[in-house]
Amino acid sequence: MSRPYAEVIGDPIAQSKSPLIHGFWLEQAGIDSDYRSHRVAPDALDSYLASRRSDPAWLGCNVTMPHKQAIIPLLGRLEPLARKVGAVNTVTRARDGELVGWNTDVAGFLEPLRPLLTERHYFRMARVLGTGGAARAIVTALTAEGFTIVLAGRNPDKAKAILQELAEEGEGDHHAPPFSHFAEPTDFAFDDREGCCDLVVNASPLGMRGQPPLPFDWSHAPPGSIAYDIVTDPLETPFLGGAKAAGFETIDGLSMLIGQAAAAFEKFFGVPAPRDADAALRERLAP
Repeated sequence: MSRPYAEVIGDPIAQSKSPLIHGFWLEQAGIDSDYRSHRVAPDALDSYLASRRSDPAWLGCNVTMPHKQAIIPLLGRLEPLARKVGAVNTVTRARDGELVGWNTDVAGFLEPLRPLLTERHYFRMARVLGTGGAARAIVTALTAEGFTIVLAGRNPDKAKAILQELAEEGEGDHHAPPFSHFAEPTDFAFDDREGCCDLVVNASPLGMRGQPPLPFDWSHAPPGSIAYDIVTDPLETPFLGGAKAAGFETIDGLSMLIGQAAAAFEKFFGVPAPRDADAALRERLAP
């Protein structure tokens, strides 16, 4: 039998850091398996799954753009969270051969926020910028943690539909302004009392290498806000640079990437990811 392997699929895929992350953990854990990347064009997704389903060495795959939603009808079943989010970023094969879709983005996104979320707040609000598959996971995660969501996108109707679908069970008066709402300065008088928990999250590709920067003016962030960017290339995005210049705490894209990868690693290889070496892993991932 060939050496067991998992992989990440997407189009493009050359920029993915997942092989470095999983390869590092396989090395640390002494597991004799591989983790690879494989470019899959949108029209080749069905044939890719058919070929992997019959490969006994294949342990599963991570799924990135543009396949997180397109892959759903091609799977045998979805675990409940993936079904709720409506996006899949991890696929495994069950003992009966059925392909199962998971979403580990929710856990990965929340991981660096866990210490904050153990605190009591009388109000939690998140400004989430973007309406793709990652944004769906983020809205699901934050709604479950009691956040009021302000979801901004190029298409406000799409943002409203996401909120109606994913945030209707949560408490709070959710909003869906256009991207342009945050591009110009504001003199809005924010609530500056202690006990507020405010996040500003870039859930879009804007700011990624080769993409224009995210148009966000930091006068729209309440005092004490935390800026969270899921972009990983570059790690120091214009969005995070602007947040730091304005005096805000920041969380970079590696936090979510490593967190979601850890949840997937255990599903692929059957053991927890060796997280005691995260500092060394970040150094390896640094450009």
